[in-house]
Amino acid sequence: MLYFFQQVLNGLHSGALYALLAFGYVLTNGILHRTNLAYGAVFAFCGHTMILAAAFGYQALWLTLYASVALGVLAAFLYAALISRVLSRNVFEPLADRSPNAIVVTTLGVLLVLSESSRIAADTHDLWLPPMLAVPVVFAEHDGFKATLTLIQLLDCAAVLVAIALAAWAFARSRFGRSWRAVSDDPRAAAMCGVDVRSVFRQAVLLGGFCAALAGVLAGIYYGNISFGTGLVYGLKVLFVTAVGGYLSPPRAALGAAAFGMAESLWAGYFPLEWRDAWMYLFLVAMLVLIGAGRDQQKIA
Repeated sequence: MLYFFQQVLNGLHSGALYALLAFGYVLTNGILHRTNLAYGAVFAFCGHTMILAAAFGYQALWLTLYASVALGVLAAFLYAALISRVLSRNVFEPLADRSPNAIVVTTLGVLLVLSESSRIAADTHDLWLPPMLAVPVVFAEHDGFKATLTLIQLLDCAAVLVAIALAAWAFARSRFGRSWRAVSDDPRAAAMCGVDVRSVFRQAVLLGGFCAALAGVLAGIYYGNISFGTGLVYGLKVLFVTAVGGYLSPPRAALGAAAFGMAESLWAGYFPLEWRDAWMYLFLVAMLVLIGAGRDQQKIA
């Protein structure tokens, strides 16, 4: 039982990262209604940028470790703002009314550009941050076995919980949240009612980019490294995970993503790790089929 509790604790951390990514992904996809393969690349690029900037601050500027990490965090969010601006103005807006395949192909190209840029910047080497705040916090103990989370895991979970809670509260009560829901339902009707559709879309892409940057920073600090090839894997995972939670509600998408992270952790604890992704993707496909069948039955009824 204590071993199961440990896997649940592990799932809290991975689920928190998935939830933050899903929340940010829906902000863009809910308006665009197109598959955005570049979102995972933004996550990986910002996390990798944080590590590179921290290494530069530590080695070249002789900053302390935590000052170097702070410099890396600042660089990650600046790049997230720049990438979000370029994507919203030069990619999404010109292609929004064209074939859905145009967005898919273009964002795949953006993913490749960001991945290669990270690889070139790192000279194809993996840089690692030293372990930080890796002090274990014991939640339960029996017969020498301890169920623990490290301090950095707890801080990551707390940061994600606060970020999503504040964003969900603001999303439900702010003018931007009302405008986002209106544009998501019908952008032309929203424009006729006086909503600045372009401004809402650009803000949504920017906030989604900040969510990806925050997730990349938290993952980079915890794992110590984010490879330049991570973007495609996380991009596909976020795409499928968010589909289960739904593309029309960021909080619901975050909740579904957190459940997926928990299920992934439980699989890793009890079954072969090399089959984890294959079975989890199969589970997601089955969930999508069941959800689609349920919606069709509701329409018939």
